[in-house]
Amino acid sequence: MKYVYNLILRILLCFVPLGLFYVIFTPLTLYGVYLLLYGYNPIILGNGFIIKNQIFNLIEACIAGSAYYFLWFLMLFSKDIKIIKRIKIVLLGFALIYIMNIFRIALLVFISMNYGSNLFEAVHMIFWKFLVGVYVALVWIFLVYIFKIKSMPIYSDLKELYNKSLFKKRK
Repeated sequence: MKYVYNLILRILLCFVPLGLFYVIFTPLTLYGVYLLLYGYNPIILGNGFIIKNQIFNLIEACIAGSAYYFLWFLMLFSKDIKIIKRIKIVLLGFALIYIMNIFRIALLVFISMNYGSNLFEAVHMIFWKFLVGVYVALVWIFLVYIFKIKSMPIYSDLKELYNKSLFKKRK
């Protein structure tokens, strides 16, 4: 019965709206990038900043809310993890995504300021299309290794539910 309550709580936590991740991480990302670019004397303007008359807006995709959300789901749908360990997984995973994201944005701004918009666009596309998804997967693999997670997201829960169901043949 304890498993069922745990599963229900994890399912309910899945309904945390994606927008909450943007509310939390937009200012954190904006000010993190601001600190990294401090030498350029950026001026914060809404969800972006101005450097030498060039405007850099951080849209939702820049904040990487979906990367945080994906990691959130992976963590929630991995069974047999105690609450304290889950919190540590979330904090470390989010920190790793956050740190990489502010460095990514700062690098793109640096490229734009020093090498022009063509190289900026090319590097931006490489990050956006390929590296971000790979990085989140690598963060998850790292977390699985560090925290010795034995269950597979979703599959382990489905297997457990099947084993407790009426469909399972009893001996």
